[in-house]
Amino acid sequence: MKIIFNPDEKYVEMIRDGLKKKDGHCPCRREMTEDTVCMCREFREQIADPDFEGFCHCRLYYKEK
Repeated sequence: MKIIFNPDEKYVEMIRDGLKKKDGHCPCRREMTEDTVCMCREFREQIADPDFEGFCHCRLYYKEK
C-alpha cells in the first residue's frame, strides 16, 4: 500500500490553501468536526480496506494497492 498526492500540482496547491483557511479541515466539507480533519475519517477508513484503491473525498491523496 502506498499513499501519494494527486499528480496535479496546481490542484494540490489549491486544496492545501483550502486546508490552511479551514484550520486543517477538508475544504470540500461544510462541517468542521474531528472527522473532517485531513486525512479525514472517511479516507482513513478507506485506507484500512485492503481492496480499496482510489482518491480521498477531496482528491488530495490517492491510495495505491
